[in-house]
Parts: sequence; structure tokens; C-alpha cells
Amino acid sequence: MGLVLRDESPALMRDFLREVGECAVIDGGLATELEANGADLNDPLWSAKCLISSPHLIRKVHLDYLKAGANVIITSSYQATIQGFMSRGFTSEESEALLRKSVEIACEARELFYEELNESDKNIEKRKPSILVAASVGSYGAYLADGSEYSGIYCKEMTLEKLKEFHRRRVEVLAESGADLIAFETIPNKLEAQAYAELLEEGNINTPAWFSFNSKDGVNVVSGDSMVECASIADACKKVIAVGINCTPPRFIEGLILSIKKVTEKPILIYPNSGERYDADKKEWVVCTGVTDEDFVSYVRAWHEAGARLIGGCCRTTPRTIGGISKALRTE
Repeated sequence: MGLVLRDESPALMRDFLREVGECAVIDGGLATELEANGADLNDPLWSAKCLISSPHLIRKVHLDYLKAGANVIITSSYQATIQGFMSRGFTSEESEALLRKSVEIACEARELFYEELNESDKNIEKRKPSILVAASVGSYGAYLADGSEYSGIYCKEMTLEKLKEFHRRRVEVLAESGADLIAFETIPNKLEAQAYAELLEEGNINTPAWFSFNSKDGVNVVSGDSMVECASIADACKKVIAVGINCTPPRFIEGLILSIKKVTEKPILIYPNSGERYDADKKEWVVCTGVTDEDFVSYVRAWHEAGARLIGGCCRTTPRTIGGISKALRTE
């Protein structure tokens, strides 16, 4: 299933949600799951390194999440930028090809999943599950690879136009890649949200998008900007078809859903991290600071009742987490 942008674009997501049972399951952590499968991501490109060195691992992780019950898989392009690849010696054309490759791998995983379903059930074509591929766009801070997507402090040095120029070609390439939608993820400040919105509105982009912000206090985005103001920017952009939260501790999610509901009627998506704290200086997760899979999944009913219509996981969540979410939603 693909989404084709039109004036009533928010209805597109609602149509998809109706097909999957009113609440969709988003996949879980990609980078941490790649590491669990043997990938070495100690690199400024982070998970995007695997586009060069081990695309088969990306495909496997996507497939694992689909088997766990995900309806949406997010590509490995979060930290993939043309500027980042070119700094490693790739040409601009090769860099753009790597961006497209992230979408191709996700689409291949979706087709493999359908093939496996067809082998196990010859009637599956009549009720093939709807699965969307979301092309990930990380913030400028993700490109810096210094943890600043968890603070958004770089907006003090950046202007709106500089951010738009940084992201423009990347967004254009991903919009033309065959992905069903663009996932602007872990947005840490209002300025970058505005840059994304203007790029979508000004450019000839016919692929819908979602905006997903991160918070460390349950009230504001990580830069200190108002979550309500950030969500309002997403709500005002016609090409944004869902608004929400990712890479945020589970304990903050319900309150953030209620805040976002005050300023938008668009479907709300949430995919929290495990609750573990990331040490940006050491570039590692602090052990014993998160919640168990069981505790994470125990929040799902409350999140759904609060208004979340797409639910998944971010860093340090696994296919087991996503399987638990899927089961919890299907047994409500």
C-alpha cells in the first residue's frame, strides 16, 4: 500500500489505520538491534554505516520487526546524509544512491515478508496486511554525531535557511525513492520543525510525512521549546499526516499525547525509547536506567486510550517489545 498525497491528506493515515484495526504498530529500535545482530556502529554514520558494509543486516532487522507484528517499518536513513557520505569520500551521486538504497532494503524486506506469508497461506493475497515504509530523516544534530539531537542546542548557531539548505536535497531524494511517507524523527527544536514544514510546502514533494519530537521532561521538546508550539507547526503543514513523539522515556508519553491533542486532530504516533539514559559524551547507554519489555508493554493500553493511533518503540526496544505491543493492541 502506498499513500498518495492530496488535499485531505490526514484522511490518508486514517484510511490506513482503519485497514490495520484502528491502531498501527511501528517497528522498534534499529541501531541497537543491528548491534545485537553483530554490527559495529562506532562510527559517525551510526546505523547508516550498514548501508555500506552490511545491508543484509538491515534487511534482517526489518524482517524481524515485520514478523513481530509491525505495520510500519522505518528506514536506516536517520543518520544518512549526503554531506555525511561525501565526507567519507563518496560522490554526491553515490550519496544519493545510498539514501535510495535505505528505502529499497525496507521495500525488499516487505516483499520477503509477503512471500513468506504466501508460502504459509495461499489465500493471503486476499487479506495481505497493509505495511508502510517510512523514510527516516534525522535532525541536523544527528549528522553532527555529537548527541546534540538530544539537546537541539545547535539551533543557536543555525538559521532557518541554513537548515533548509542542509536538508533540502536529502528530503527530495527520499520523497522520490518509493517510500510511502517521510518520517521526520527526533525533532529537538522548533526551528528545525519549521524548516521541515517549509521544505514540504515549498518543494514539489508529493510524499506525505509525519513529525515526531523528543522530550526529556514530559512538557517541552529537548531544546526547551514548547511541545505544544512544535506540534502546532506540524498541524499547520498540510503535508504532515501524523504528529507525535519518539525517543522519549515511557513515563512521559501519556501526558505528551494529551498536550498534542490540544492542538491537532491529526493521528498521534508514539514510539518511546526503553527509558534508558544515553550518555552523549561516552556514546553509550547507561545500564539499568530503563524499563523491562513487560513494563513497556503495560503502558500500551493507556497510550491508546489517551489517543495514540500508531505505537512502537525507539532506541533499545526489540522485536520482542514490538511483538508485545502488537499482542496488547490486538487483544484490547
